[in-house]
Amino acid sequence: MKFEKKRASTKQEIPTASLPDIVFMLLLFFMVSTTLREVDVLVQYTLPEADAIEKIENKRLISYIWVGKDEKIQLNDNLVTLEEIQPIMYEKRVDLPNVIVSLRVDKNSDMGVVTDIQQELRKADARRVNYSARLKQ
Repeated sequence: MKFEKKRASTKQEIPTASLPDIVFMLLLFFMVSTTLREVDVLVQYTLPEADAIEKIENKRLISYIWVGKDEKIQLNDNLVTLEEIQPIMYEKRVDLPNVIVSLRVDKNSDMGVVTDIQQELRKADARRVNYSARLKQ
């Protein structure tokens, strides 16, 4: 007599009933955790090179000032004059006391412009200044 194994009549499929919930949770997670670029850079610049650089972890505390090849100054989304830096940065520092000002200056820019910006930042009491550079290859 030959014995046969009985096979279960249930289907061996992966349940997909909760799949839309999982996809929605993943979508929500990435929407919440992703930060979008807030500023369009209007000036052209090339960062200087450095032997060692340090990355700032908390990007929300950073306010960027760009100085382009043609000595144009951009603060946030607007091109500004030197005299406009102090009132804007003072307001920003009052709203966010731990603000870090990151200077992204073209490597061929005149150092006098950078010194003038530093003086305006001192008047605004924004003394946490970072100089952006790229790592030397």
